[in-house]
Amino acid sequence: MGSLDRVSVEPPWVRAWTGGLPAVHVGNVAEFNAVFGGIPAVCDHYSCLAAFGSPWPALIVLPLPVQQWWIRHLAATLGWGEVRVRGGLAAEGQGAAALAGLPEIVSPEVAVLPWGRTPAFDRIRPAPAGVLDCIRRFESKRGSHELFRELAPDHPRIRIAAQRRVASRRELKAVAMPYVLKEEYGVGGAGTRVVATPPAPRRVRGLLLEEYIEPVANPTFDAVIAADGQVHPVGTGAMTIDGTRYQGVTIGPGTLPTEQVQTAAAFGAAVGAALASRGYRGWYDVDFVADRTGVLVPIEINLRLTGPAVAFTIQAALDRLHGAGHVVRTLDCLPLGARLPSAALREHVTRLAAHCQELGTILLVTIPTAAFDPFPYLGIALAAQTIEGLDEAERAIRTANEALGAMFTLPDPERVVSAVGGRRRRRAPLRQS
Repeated sequence: MGSLDRVSVEPPWVRAWTGGLPAVHVGNVAEFNAVFGGIPAVCDHYSCLAAFGSPWPALIVLPLPVQQWWIRHLAATLGWGEVRVRGGLAAEGQGAAALAGLPEIVSPEVAVLPWGRTPAFDRIRPAPAGVLDCIRRFESKRGSHELFRELAPDHPRIRIAAQRRVASRRELKAVAMPYVLKEEYGVGGAGTRVVATPPAPRRVRGLLLEEYIEPVANPTFDAVIAADGQVHPVGTGAMTIDGTRYQGVTIGPGTLPTEQVQTAAAFGAAVGAALASRGYRGWYDVDFVADRTGVLVPIEINLRLTGPAVAFTIQAALDRLHGAGHVVRTLDCLPLGARLPSAALREHVTRLAAHCQELGTILLVTIPTAAFDPFPYLGIALAAQTIEGLDEAERAIRTANEALGAMFTLPDPERVVSAVGGRRRRRAPLRQS
């Protein structure tokens, strides 16, 4: 399919995001998080998600080296064609220095899409005026809360949780539990804790004290603000949250009740218009908690690419190849029962993909680099026509990942059941790696 054909079927937000140019994806997750006090080194695996920074990359730049089988797996499944990869350029948040020598980064003939805009990256590829100031102001949990309060009166299905700064540990004695304590900056739930039982944490001065909302669902809304300031909605999804930590998202038809979709989209677009008026351009999302009545409580704004962005770009690519209507689920941290070197991981993924295909589901590996870590895990995305199809494939994959440990405990390899398919047998306990 040629470029003109692709333009005719791609969602409007894709052109708003890429400008219709070939896209260079830059996995500077660690560098972005470090601006706000994050720990850079732990983010390099997550940077693999930058491979999905748009539906059709031309070049992917990652801090860690990656195996070619992974890129071929993505390209074949998503219809990318030939994609160049520059991996292993820089780890531990030193991305901008390594990028300075890449001619593609400064070329006006490509759209350079970093995970997030940083002062260091801006010295190489400047953002429009006002973008960095907006990121600093509204990535702040306090700054986003102020904007939510400003916009909420026009949105009756939106409620704003009470929030204030904590001056001392003593004042928390009068606060009813549970409550939420937040660092002003933090991504993916880092720096946020729910305090349900005494005592209060020892260090609380300067933290944000926020009303606890018992979540029935965790909706999210993603959009792109184009160069001309117009807001282009990307979509809504239902996030999976473990405690306060983001784990993944499910997007597509039937993911959320219609009223929640409409409420999140209307308020999220209003947030985008406010950000655009203050100079922001690029990807953003608004995360919510849905309470028992179905009312949505906005929690934070992310002014960068996000975990849900991965699901939306995968959906756009698959809809173009196979027709509209895909539901997509991302699972960013699926534990493996054993540490797998690259060749063994490739075999495992091949079996998983074949079994998912039998179930009518498409499997993609999103994070392959952590499979040999001391606590090995795998990031994946699943696409199907129904949520039930996603559920069935997820159960099969979790079982297969756990079963990997049997390969290292049973003396006879012939007794090891394939990670997918076949008759289930009793497995020996998993060996600690």
